[in-house]
Amino acid sequence: MQITIEDYGPKVLPVGTAGSNGFNRFDIRGTYMLSNLLQELTLAKDFGRKHIVLDEARLNENPVNRLSRLIKNSFWDGLTRCIDNHAIEVIARDPKDWTDDPQCRIYIPRGTPEQHDYYVKIASERPEIRLDVQWLPSGDITPEYVKSLNSKPGLLALAMEKQVVDSVTGLTEFKGVPFVVPGGRFNELYGWDSYMTSLGLLVNDRVDLAKSMVINFCFCIQHYGKILNANRSYYLLRSQPPFLTDMALRVYEKMRHESGALEFLRTAILAAIKEYHNVWMAEPRLDPETGLSRYRPDGLGVPPETEASHFKHLLEPFAEKHGMTFEQLVEAYNDGFVSEPELDEYFLHDRAVRESGHDTSYRLERICASLATIDLNSLLYKYETDIARTIRTVFGDKLVIPAEYCAGSMNAGQVESSASWDRRARKRKAMINRYLWNEEKGMYFDYDTARKEQITYETATCFWAMWAGVASPRQASCLVDCALPKFEVLGGLVSGTEESRGVVGIDRPNRQWDFPYGWAPQQMLAWTGFIRYGYQEEAERLAYKWLHMITKAFVDFNGVVVEKYDVTRPIDPHKVDAEYGNQGGDFKGVAREGFGWVNASYVYGLQIVNAHMRRALGACTPYDTFIKATGADEFLRNSAI
Repeated sequence: MQITIEDYGPKVLPVGTAGSNGFNRFDIRGTYMLSNLLQELTLAKDFGRKHIVLDEARLNENPVNRLSRLIKNSFWDGLTRCIDNHAIEVIARDPKDWTDDPQCRIYIPRGTPEQHDYYVKIASERPEIRLDVQWLPSGDITPEYVKSLNSKPGLLALAMEKQVVDSVTGLTEFKGVPFVVPGGRFNELYGWDSYMTSLGLLVNDRVDLAKSMVINFCFCIQHYGKILNANRSYYLLRSQPPFLTDMALRVYEKMRHESGALEFLRTAILAAIKEYHNVWMAEPRLDPETGLSRYRPDGLGVPPETEASHFKHLLEPFAEKHGMTFEQLVEAYNDGFVSEPELDEYFLHDRAVRESGHDTSYRLERICASLATIDLNSLLYKYETDIARTIRTVFGDKLVIPAEYCAGSMNAGQVESSASWDRRARKRKAMINRYLWNEEKGMYFDYDTARKEQITYETATCFWAMWAGVASPRQASCLVDCALPKFEVLGGLVSGTEESRGVVGIDRPNRQWDFPYGWAPQQMLAWTGFIRYGYQEEAERLAYKWLHMITKAFVDFNGVVVEKYDVTRPIDPHKVDAEYGNQGGDFKGVAREGFGWVNASYVYGLQIVNAHMRRALGACTPYDTFIKATGADEFLRNSAI
C-alpha cells in the first residue's frame, strides 16, 4: 500500500547487493528510503519485471530532484487526456454522475459535423462502450435545456485535428487535441486549473500541451460561448476565472519563431475578446451601476454535479414542508412544481460560488452572485491590458474582428485598436480603486452590488491585484505591510484569515477555501505579483514555505501530492478536514500523477527560490532553521533598522 511516518516498526530492510550476487547485505533505512523502494518495486511490477537492480542513490535521491523528475517525466503524461477513439470510454466515465444508469455520452456542437460523424462511427463500431452521440441545439443554450440534461449528462466535445494516415489514398483520421486534467476524480478539461497547470508545463518545456489547452479553450468560446467550468453538459452555462490572455501570451513567447505562432496568438486574442464581451461585460454578470463584473451564471434547480447528499441538510426541511421524500422534492423543485424563492436565491449564489472556482467559502456563501470580487476584476483588468498591449505591439495596432468572433454590438470586419482597450483598463482601475480598495485597512475587498457596501472578509485574492498590475506601487506596499502578515503562515499563504472565517463547529463546518487551507493558485499568483513590484525576498520566502510543506509531505507520506493543504499543520498538511475530500492522495505503492496545479506550483516555485534555498529544501529544512543557519535573519533585522 504505502509506507509513511505513521507506520511503526524498525524501518530497516536488509537486501542483497548486486556486486556479491546477493551474498552481502545492505540496509535500507527509514521511511523515505523504504517508501522509495516500494515505489520502484511497484513500477517494476507494472512492467512485468521479476527482479530489479537499484542504486542506493535512487532510493536516497534528493527529494526535490525526485519530485521534479516525477512531475516532468511521469505526472504530466499521467494527467494527459484526448477525447477520441482510443480513450473516450475512460474519459466519459463520470464519478459525479448520480443517475441510475450512467452512460458514455458526448454532446457535439452544430458547427462540427465531421466530429459528429466521427463519434457516430465509433458508437457503431464499438457497441460495447454504449456511446450515445447527441447534437447540441443550434440556437442559444438555455437554462431549461441544460436542466433537461440532468438525467443524461455527458461530455462536451473539444477540438480535434485531422491526421493523414495513408498518403496514397489520402485517408484521414481524427485525433483529439490533448489536455491536462487536474487529477483525482476530475477527469475533464477544467478552466482555471488548466492555466495554473500551464505554468508548470512551460517550465518543463511541455509547450505542446499548454498550446493544446489554449486551442481547446478557443474551441469552447467559439462553440459554447465561454471557457467552461469543465467540458461536461451540466457546465454549459458556467464559466470560471478568466486567464486566457496571459496563458496564450506565455505560450506564444515560447513558440514565437515557429510556423503558425502569430495565427495562434491572433485566434486566442480574438476568442478572449469575444468571451470578454459576451460573458463578463454582459448582464447579469456585469453590474451596470459600478461597471464591475460578478460571477453570476444562469441555471435552474439543484446543481447536478454534486454528490447526491450534498444539499440534504438544506433541502430536507422543504421536503418535510411539502410532505415529500428528499428525492421527490429535488425532482419537483427542478421541474418547477414546487416554488421556493428562498431556494432560488440560495442556488443563484451557489452556482456563482462554483463559477468563481472558490467552492466553497463563507466569504461567498449566500452572497456571491452579488459580489464584484477583487479576483475577477483583477483578471479582467489583465485581459484589458494584455489585449491592448498585444494589439499595439504584435498586430500593428489593428486587429480585424471576423464574423465568428463578433460579440455584443460588433460588426464583421470591425477593426480594434489598443486605445479602446486602454480606456477600458483605466476605467476598471478607477472603479476598483473606488469600490474595492480600503485605504484604512490597506488592502482590497469585495463589493456587494445589492447592498451597495464593501464586504470586509479578508481573502488572499487581494494579492491578485498585484499579479494583474492594477495596484499602484503605494497600494502594493500597503498590501505587503498590512495584508501579508494576516495571511502568511507555516506553509505559505492561507486562503482567508481565521478572524474572517469565524467559529466552526458541527453546525458550521470548515469550508475548503477558508482558513486553515492553502491552494496552489493563491501561492503562484502572489509570488508573481510580489516579484512584479520588486518584492523578491517576500516571494522567495513564501515560495520556500510552500515548497517545503509539499516536499516534507512527499518524503513522509510515500510521494503524496494533493489538491490542497492545511498550511497550518507541520506534520501532515495533506490531511484536510473539509466538506470535499482531498484529491490526489488515493493511490497504492506509487503516486502516478500528483495533482495538476500543485505539480505546477512545485516546478514554478523552484524557479523563484535561490540556489541556497533549493539545497535546503532538499534537506527538508524548515524556513526558520534555514534563516538562522544562513544568518539571513540578522541581515533582515539590520536592514529593517
